[in-house]
Amino acid sequence: MSGGRNGEIARGWEAVVATARRTAAEGLVVGTSGNVSLRVGDTVLVTPSGVPYDRLRPEDLTGVDPEGNQILGKLTPTSELPLHLAIYRNTDARAVVHTHAVHATAVSALVTEVPPIHYAAALLGGTVRVAPYARYGTPELAANMLAALRDRTGCLLANHGTVTHGTTLDQAYDRTAQLEWLCRVWLAASSVPGRTPALLTPDQLDAVTRALEDYGQR
Repeated sequence: MSGGRNGEIARGWEAVVATARRTAAEGLVVGTSGNVSLRVGDTVLVTPSGVPYDRLRPEDLTGVDPEGNQILGKLTPTSELPLHLAIYRNTDARAVVHTHAVHATAVSALVTEVPPIHYAAALLGGTVRVAPYARYGTPELAANMLAALRDRTGCLLANHGTVTHGTTLDQAYDRTAQLEWLCRVWLAASSVPGRTPALLTPDQLDAVTRALEDYGQR
């Protein structure tokens, strides 16, 4: 694969593998947990099931169509394929990152929404919801996740982990990192004996959301 459509697919797969390896290197997953995908046209490139990320090669490219039919590669796609496809069918996302980040997973077992302890929540669209538990790889989990993602770019899966999406893999990954950090901050603050963390109000979060519209470089 060198140019044109094939080149785009090859570069996309390289980015998927690099992002998956980054989740492992930065401690957001252990072993073969978590998964990453990127939509290139009508093809969804996705990490395969049960293969350590450091062993993935260009020839291990794995891709499906929007209905989940495998059209590229021989390795079985991730068991969380329904989760990824649900996001692509219902949002304008081009990339999805799913992890088992430690602090976020811990918080997912404690609350139904991540307490808005920092304005970083606005980077995900507002207070982050926790999708009710369902077994991994099931349509039920995908449906619970979609409800939690309404008007958001990230959510927690109860007793499971994180899901974020974006227009690029870098953006989806950055949102995952922000979500893990947000959960870590709340856990740290809430662990102080005799003290209850101050939380931001919806109006305060809305103000940050508006300010973010002009944030960064043009």
